[in-house]
Amino acid sequence: METVALGRGDVAVTRLALGCAPLAGLYAPVEEAEARATVDAAWDAGVRAFDTAPLYGFGVSEQRVGAALRERPRDELVLCTKVGRLLGPRTGPPGPEAAQFPAAPPLAPRFDFSRDGVLRSFEASLERLGVERIDVVHVHDPDEHMEAALEQAYPALEELRAQGLVRAIGAGMNQAPALARLVREADLDCVLLAGRYTLLDRSAAAGLLPACAERGVAVIAGGVFNSGILAGGATYDYAPAPAAVVARVRRMRAACDRHGASLTAAALQFPLRHPAVACVLVGARSPAELQEAARLLAEPVPAALWDELEQL
Repeated sequence: METVALGRGDVAVTRLALGCAPLAGLYAPVEEAEARATVDAAWDAGVRAFDTAPLYGFGVSEQRVGAALRERPRDELVLCTKVGRLLGPRTGPPGPEAAQFPAAPPLAPRFDFSRDGVLRSFEASLERLGVERIDVVHVHDPDEHMEAALEQAYPALEELRAQGLVRAIGAGMNQAPALARLVREADLDCVLLAGRYTLLDRSAAAGLLPACAERGVAVIAGGVFNSGILAGGATYDYAPAPAAVVARVRRMRAACDRHGASLTAAALQFPLRHPAVACVLVGARSPAELQEAARLLAEPVPAALWDELEQL
């Protein structure tokens, strides 16, 4: 599988990266053996970039990813995780995150973008992953904590990068404007953008992507199916799709049919057409889902179809 540089540093990622939240039982439990088989299938398909976070399964994703990759050549893979939430014992009723991971242990994530919180989170991730360094660390969802992210979290990661414990620094969010600010005000290597540069939502095209291109910051595009509507589902951004969105998708699917291509393949490949986008991040909960993503990445999409989709 083709690899490209992740920004200006020495980290290179495959064009397809495995999102590992589903491996921790996102919305429905996943057996450990199935999670391991999914990582193995990704490796067999040529995927060498793996994205996890303490939030995913409250540590379970990191544990499973680390165990599945432990026997793989360390220098041939890129491990990505995140900081900004600390895990601690749950003392009250489950928070909203618990509904996302019904089989997670009885822990409670809480936001902490302080220097101490970032360093503690990083050390805990090293232990769960079973590694001595992490290739990419993202500041995770600092929407309501931008000052702390810039003044404390980012400098802490800079220290770790200077020590060689982190190779690249990024930020992961579901919105483009705040990421654009981080790109302008911090020396990031990459950003992880979920759902804001897709066939349906181009909101990152005006500000974030040009800023990334100008500063040499790579974009990892996640949420390329907008939570399901572009892959045959009925949800758009984790809610029932509005009628106008359903109508647009219907027109896009008809255009794909006329050109003999699938809408799902077009949705997966679309972000890669922008020069700032290094790879697409796709979650999978089974080997079959991973193999389908790899197939979609390789499926031919005619140039004339791209032109028609632009009009839609």
